[in-house]
Amino acid sequence: MRKRTKCIGRWGGRLLALMLCLLSLAPMQAAQKREFRGAWIQCVNGQFMGMSTAKMQQTLAYQLDELYKDGVNAIIFQVRPECDALYASDIEPWSRFLTGQQGKAPNPYWDPLQWMIEQCHQRGMELHAWINPYRAKTKGTTRLAANHVGFQHPERCFTYDDMLILDPGLPENRDYICKVALDIVKRYDVDGIHMDDYFYPYPVAGVPIPDNQTYQQYGHGIADRGDWRRHNVNLFIKQFYKTVHKAKPWVKVGISPFGIYRNRNNSNIGSNTNGMQNYDDLYADVLLWVNEGWLDYSVPQIYWEIGNKAADYDTLIRWWSQYAAKRPLYIGEDVERTVKATDLRDTRINQQAAKQRLHNEMKSVQGTVLWYAKAAVDDVGKYGTMLRTNYWRTPALQPEMTFINKKSPRKPRKLAAVWTDDGYMLFWTAPRAWRKNWKRTPCQYVVYRFAKDELVNLDDPTKIVAITTKNYCPLPHSGGVKEYTYVVTALNRMQNESKAAKIKVNL
Repeated sequence: MRKRTKCIGRWGGRLLALMLCLLSLAPMQAAQKREFRGAWIQCVNGQFMGMSTAKMQQTLAYQLDELYKDGVNAIIFQVRPECDALYASDIEPWSRFLTGQQGKAPNPYWDPLQWMIEQCHQRGMELHAWINPYRAKTKGTTRLAANHVGFQHPERCFTYDDMLILDPGLPENRDYICKVALDIVKRYDVDGIHMDDYFYPYPVAGVPIPDNQTYQQYGHGIADRGDWRRHNVNLFIKQFYKTVHKAKPWVKVGISPFGIYRNRNNSNIGSNTNGMQNYDDLYADVLLWVNEGWLDYSVPQIYWEIGNKAADYDTLIRWWSQYAAKRPLYIGEDVERTVKATDLRDTRINQQAAKQRLHNEMKSVQGTVLWYAKAAVDDVGKYGTMLRTNYWRTPALQPEMTFINKKSPRKPRKLAAVWTDDGYMLFWTAPRAWRKNWKRTPCQYVVYRFAKDELVNLDDPTKIVAITTKNYCPLPHSGGVKEYTYVVTALNRMQNESKAAKIKVNL
């Protein structure tokens, strides 16, 4: 349940009435059938450090339950914050952000990544494993485990701002990160693998990146140091993408860059902003990766408010929508900053509604990722309440990625309404297998319901009853006096939808 503030007497009643009134000011948004609704669950902030197995599972299960109610359909779970692991790995040590000590296994033993995959899939959510590629040590880490890459191969790292970084200029580091990703993809049923904006480290004024020796050895004749660093990251991104898709073509590769690509004073196509830049400061040429198809989705972190003088949200969402639309584009939203900022048109409310309006205007924007999950779970500024009652009140399928797969499974078979010990149920049979082809194999089902006189329209998401991995769905029987048409379709791993199977049921 949501945490509620206790109100005493008539003032409490008036406060509650005012709050409900302000919530009602946001118009009801048209439901979307396909939309990526993600949330980042981070570990690097220490929220799980030292928790018992039971307590962490209880905490995560509660978060997933609340996010599911909010309409979230994808979780991006941090599993590799500093060349370590929140999963069972023979390559890297257990993370201190899990057990409090790097290299120490959880006790009682469990595998958080495997557990999260199971929990998310039970709720119909995707699970994307979030890794930080180059960061080998955060500022707070004082000891590396004996099997940590930074301990075993210090010559492949450099220190910057009290962090340890795998040198992006070394080919062996690109190979190493791809090896780690391949291990995850092969052994775990992840739906995606995700990287954020930590490529070359965030710059510190007056502190140069110590990569002279690497440049001398692997300069490849590139005269400009910035161009060379971008070349290194480009090589890695291309290799990473091919590595993942060669192993499992359906696993989505996502990257969440910093919210500014370039400022207009540095580039003709730059945004009208004045802040740190992916291209110039982090050496991440995100637009190249989008245009070359080296990622499957991007999530720029547009964490500022509408009207910010240095980095206006309105300006940036329009810029990304214009320039980064060759791959599915989702927007990284800062929940707390959004609810703390006042709407520029109506000072009585925060900016959540205004940002949602911008999402609807930008046809290239196909989703949102919440930074971070716990803020939505805690319902800061009623953000989560507005998701579940308005913006994400109906279930949503994932956006299509026809560049990976255009094919759909066959439709379900043998629909039947049956009384059981658990009540009235709609059952169906999976479509016949298609030579074990993953593109044709059903993984989930969508159940729709239409009243007797309603036209069957599968483009209407308000008619979706469930998106489920099961081959049955409860029917809300109430005397058997009203006739409904139930429709069931099958989804493959890319959530491409089959043709419809129909049945009429009296409820």
